[in-house]
Amino acid sequence: MKKKLKVFKFGGASVKDAAGIKNVAGILKTYKEDPLMIVVSAMGKTTDALERIVVAHSNKTGESGILLENLQKAHYAIMAELFEDGHPVFDEVNDTFVALEWVLDEEPHPNYDLLYDQMVSVGELVSSKIVANYLSHVGLPTQWLDARDVILTDDIYREGWVQWDETVENALNIAKPMVEKGGFVLTQGFIGSTKENFTTTLGREGSDYTAAIFSYCLDADSMTIWKDVPGVLTADPRIFENIAKLDRLSYKEAIEMTYYGAKVIHPKTIKPLQNKSIPLYVKSFLNPEATGTFIGPDVDDLYPPMVALEKNQALLNISTRDFSFVAEHHMSHIFTKIAEFRLQVNLMQNTAISFAVCVNNVDDRVHKFAESIEKDFKVVIDDDGLELTTVRHYTPQTLEMLRSGKIILVEERTKNTVQMVMKVVQELKRKD
Repeated sequence: MKKKLKVFKFGGASVKDAAGIKNVAGILKTYKEDPLMIVVSAMGKTTDALERIVVAHSNKTGESGILLENLQKAHYAIMAELFEDGHPVFDEVNDTFVALEWVLDEEPHPNYDLLYDQMVSVGELVSSKIVANYLSHVGLPTQWLDARDVILTDDIYREGWVQWDETVENALNIAKPMVEKGGFVLTQGFIGSTKENFTTTLGREGSDYTAAIFSYCLDADSMTIWKDVPGVLTADPRIFENIAKLDRLSYKEAIEMTYYGAKVIHPKTIKPLQNKSIPLYVKSFLNPEATGTFIGPDVDDLYPPMVALEKNQALLNISTRDFSFVAEHHMSHIFTKIAEFRLQVNLMQNTAISFAVCVNNVDDRVHKFAESIEKDFKVVIDDDGLELTTVRHYTPQTLEMLRSGKIILVEERTKNTVQMVMKVVQELKRKD
């Protein structure tokens, strides 16, 4: 019986160094007889490093060349541990970095978001070339696929919206024959392309979404995200104590938690999988034999309290300048502008003459949005140390613990969910 396609996604933490790449290869040897599409992220903190290069180039600080040289050296050091001198991968990676050097030789593009996507995408391209070559090097024949040849998006840079009909067609014409040829097919997460062949990105941490796109387009049997945690947890272990792993999770609950800010899965990942009932597994690359978490349909809705924390929030209080009611036509105008600036709304609340909305505070989008409506509305922005805490299946004890030492600015409560926009209390020091 012919085996069905599996899609694996390995994040930056799993391929951050030579040891990590060797570990990934060890995991994949178990699946060498399976049709497998592999999606990889940029290595370690490469995306952060590339973002600093973009800022330096855009602001003409003179540091971009040095920052790029340091990033290149880090990648070459990893390759030196994986390959002998003279391996073709060195030229492939060098050519990719040279393209970035050419960008730095030019004046910064006036469209910062376009510039960002062209430069930051290099991280995924380099990582995928190194991993694909290493897998073939150790006896796991792997074909390299440029995700930009398959995933078509609109021309909204830094958060491209997938054009599904064209993407499905591309996947069937390009990716499917590669899968059917045998061996592994490896591609990049996070990136796509416009019709004009400009690179776009799918939003920060968008590699999960890429894997879901390929899973949907190719009717995968399953998708697996390999993480440095044992599965989906009830809260972020870097912030909270006494957390637990969830063995099973419904699509609905996963969508709710990722929407509210749970970091283990990108928010857009679940919908393409749900549309075709493709199961999702979240497993640990540190302990690949462990069961991890299963996400799919028909899972019991009995869960412990689950906490998602989103930092870098902005709370906007919007009111009409003539003290008239915030009516339907006002809301229509506000939400048109919210969509235009691609703000992610996490919570909203309205009174007769005002409307409060909590959004992710990304770059200068919030202030640009406020400027765009200032003719008709007064906008007060609070973006000083705000965080949004969401609790699914809350208990009084959980809420009491989370509120301790914090000021609650806005709270919304439904049957299963409590959301609180909060600020840490700053204790006043007495003068002696």
